[in-house]
Parts: sequence; structure tokens; C-alpha cells
Amino acid sequence: MWNIPGSLTIEMPATPHPDCRALARIGASVRERLSGQPTVRRLPVEAVEIYTSNSFLNEADCAHLIALIDTCACPSRLLEEEGWDGYRTSYSGDIDTHDRIVRDLELRLSDFTGIAPSCGESAQGQRYECGQYFNEHCDWFDTEAGYWRQERRCGGQRSWTAMIYLNAVEEGGRTDFTHIGLSIPPEPGCLLLWNNALPDGTPNPLTMHAARPVVRGVKYVVTKWFRVRNWQ
Repeated sequence: MWNIPGSLTIEMPATPHPDCRALARIGASVRERLSGQPTVRRLPVEAVEIYTSNSFLNEADCAHLIALIDTCACPSRLLEEEGWDGYRTSYSGDIDTHDRIVRDLELRLSDFTGIAPSCGESAQGQRYECGQYFNEHCDWFDTEAGYWRQERRCGGQRSWTAMIYLNAVEEGGRTDFTHIGLSIPPEPGCLLLWNNALPDGTPNPLTMHAARPVVRGVKYVVTKWFRVRNWQ
């Protein structure tokens, strides 16, 4: 159990995570790969491995992806809905995997991280209109929750998260890593990439983050999660 002042109490599993070794191996591999890329910067935060790459997508590709998101966006869901009304108010949807720009993006992210394309979930587009948000959450799965049995069969734990801002927002819409005092404003085309685990493969509770409300304008992002095994 982690008790972090001014925040949620995070229950960590009592038993070792079944994917710890794989998470540690993938983490080391991605870390080594990113260290040799001149366009990548690791943010100066010790508790979480977070990297950025500015202008990862150009303006035309961002505009194309925004249009795709508008065709598929539906009210966002949670893995566990009961008792969490109003926790996530955005719109989201899996964008067309047959689209050339989407295919190119997914291949680029796999090449960028060195993680096999087969381990990547379908890229998800998200739209936040004025006042919409997603409260504090971690991207890794709680292995003691009811949904884990299904997720374990679908590729296991999430290793890394890749999120790309697609547009500037007039006001609001920052991504806050709530336990480490890091707040990142939307910047068109900018990639955020973070390891959901600690170096030893334990899911990292300090990756908890929130999409803060949009005050003026609309925010668009694309997110892709990678699993430890083939996603299906």
C-alpha cells in the first residue's frame, strides 16, 4: 500500500506481479534504445521514466488524425464502471487501423521503442471538449481486479504508454502526473512516452496521471499502449 500525502491511497498487489520479469526486460530494452536517439529527451524525474520527442507528428498528420477521431469518438468507458460515475468524461475510440497514416504511426512507434508491433494495442483517439477531463488513473492493470483475467489473456500487463498531442488548446487540458509534481501542456505533434513499471518490473504507482479539464477550446490526443505479449 502506498500512502501519498494529498492523494489517493494506492493498493498494490500482495503477491508479485506475474509479468514482472517481462516488464523489467522490456523496460531495459526500451531504455537502451531511447538513449541513442538524439530527438528524445528524458524528463528530469527520478521516480518515473518519462520521455518526450517534439514534432513527432507533422501538422498535416495531426489534422488527419483529428478528423479520424471525430468519426469514431464515443463517450469514454472505464474497465470498471460501477461506482465511478463522472470519473472520465471525454470521448474516445479506436481509430481506423486500415488508414495509411494510422498504420505508419503505429509502425513508427514500434520502431521508436523497439517493441514488436504485435504487442501494441490499437491506437486510440481521445477528444476532450470544454469542461471534459479524466481523473487520476494509472495505465497498468490491477491484477486483483475482476477484469485482469480477461486482460491477461489479451496480452498481459501494459508496459509502455505512448501519447501524442494533436493540437494546441486555448486553455487547460494539461496532463498532470499527480504524485511527482509534473504538468505537461498540450503541444501539437509532441510525443510523451512513459514506462508503466519500475526497473524491476513492478507496476509503478507514481505513474498516476490525470487529463485536466479543458477550459477553452478542444483537445485531441492519440494514445497507444504496449503489452508484454501479443495483444489480441
